Formats: sequence, structure tokens, C-alpha cells
Amino acid sequence: MPAGRYAPSPSGDLHFGNLRTAVLAWLFARQTDRACYLRVEDIDSERSSMESAARQISDLEALGLNFDPPVTYQSDNDERYRAALGKLDVYECYCTRRDIREAASAPHAQPGMYPGTCRDLTEAQRKAKRAELAEQGRMPALRLRAGCAEWSVRDFYAGEVVGAVDDVILRRGGNLNQAQAGDWAYNLAVVVDDGEQGIDQVVRGDDLMFSAPAQAYLAHLLGYAQPEYVHVPLVVNSEGRRLAKRDGAVTLREMLREKEIAEVVGQIAVSIGCPGVESVDGLLTDFDPGALPREPWVWSG
Repeated sequence: MPAGRYAPSPSGDLHFGNLRTAVLAWLFARQTDRACYLRVEDIDSERSSMESAARQISDLEALGLNFDPPVTYQSDNDERYRAALGKLDVYECYCTRRDIREAASAPHAQPGMYPGTCRDLTEAQRKAKRAELAEQGRMPALRLRAGCAEWSVRDFYAGEVVGAVDDVILRRGGNLNQAQAGDWAYNLAVVVDDGEQGIDQVVRGDDLMFSAPAQAYLAHLLGYAQPEYVHVPLVVNSEGRRLAKRDGAVTLREMLREKEIAEVVGQIAVSIGCPGVESVDGLLTDFDPGALPREPWVWSG
């Protein structure tokens, strides 16, 4: 069955921008007769917590969003990611974040793209780099050896988008003796999980548009159907920066100290072009994807 999804990272309570995207993902799926799944993206073990996941799920339910069972957790999918990794052409990467920043600032470097520093090292060079990391108790990251420089995706609003593809990280480097599911990189995990769940519609913030070509290319390599993307404008603060918890009372729990749930849904409704609607069921009837404002929504509290 065709499906959409909402996939938050459980690193804190969802703020208004997160909630708005969740509502949009749900609306796009339900209005097109798709299943809509909730997936907890908790592979970052240092930032994720089950308590945060439970609070997020509770908040989404409070808004009136109903997801198709079961709720899934990326931390359960270690074997799935290992199997996918085994199908790909990969190489070890020994670069630190500082190495990558310095390489990216070099003349002729493409901003935001891995410059291929470790791609063509000799076996002798790899052995030396590996030994150096081992002395530090670390293991190298694994990168995809991409076979193309760009890939095309289809976005509901932007149409055909051709973007750059580089050698994305598939497994992060880490402690040599404590490798775990949390070492899997987002690019691999999200593509595998979308493919295995039959996700053919990905609704998310338009700040992630840049990553869609590489993820779609990775899906192609793994034999998954390429989804249609729906990149929606973000909610920003008064200074034009992406809304964050530091911007004040922006989480649902904070807002509910002074407002009813219908008022919060009403704010979301206004932001997506449906003024006067105060329930997600009402939005299901009234929401017009073509009327969604294409500019970032400025949060005013």
C-alpha cells in the first residue's frame, strides 16, 4: 500500500515547526489515500531517549493525528542496515570533521560536498591510517563510493530537481570496541527504512531538499522505488532563522499552558492556508496543497 510518514528524532519536545510538518505529512498522506506511519529516528544514541519519544508520540496524539500501526524505531533495525551496507560499494574514511572543513574551504572545493580525500588512497596508506585510528581506540567511517555526480528527483512543489551527489557517510566512525546501531548514518538509515516500509511520499522541511538527490540515488542502488518528495517551507523566528526551542514557548506543552489544543491547531491551520479550522479532521477536508504558502512562516507566538 502506498504510504507517507512522519519521522522525528527523539531529542526533545516537538516545537511548532515540527508539529506543523507532522500535520502536513499526515494531510498529504490521508488526502491521497495512503497509509501514514510514525517512525522514531533514534539511531543517534547520544541525543535520543525513549522518554523523549514517548512525549513526542503523546503530543502528536493530542493534536488528533492518527498513524497506522506499528510505531517503528530505527534502533531496532541494525541487521537491516548491515544487509543494505553489504550491497554497496564503500570505502573507509579517516577524516575528522576538521579535515573535512579545511578541505571544503580549499580553492575549487564544492560547498557542502565531501571532496573525496580518502576515496583513492592506496592500501598502504589505508593500513597506516587505520593503525593511527586504532591507537586512538577509533574505527573509520564508511562512505559510499558514488558512481555519479548528480541525480534527479521529483518534488511536489519544485518539480524536477537535479542535485549533486557525493560520497555520503553510511556508517559513522566511533569507538573501536563499542560499535552499535547508533553508529549508522542518517542517509543510510532513512533510505533503507523508507524502502522497507514502502514509503512513496516523503514530506519534510525544505531545508532538506539538498539531501534528496543523494538519498534517491542510494535508494536506486539498493533497488528501492524512488519516492516523490514534498518539501514544505519552514517556520522561522522574527530574525528569519529556523524556529528552535530557544525562541521561547514554542513546544506544544509550553503552548498549552495558555492555550487550548484547538487554538494550537488553529495556528497551524492559519500557517498552511486554512484560517478558521481548529481540528485536524477539519483540515483533512479544507486543506488545499496548492494554497500552502510557499514562503517560510514567521512565528509570532
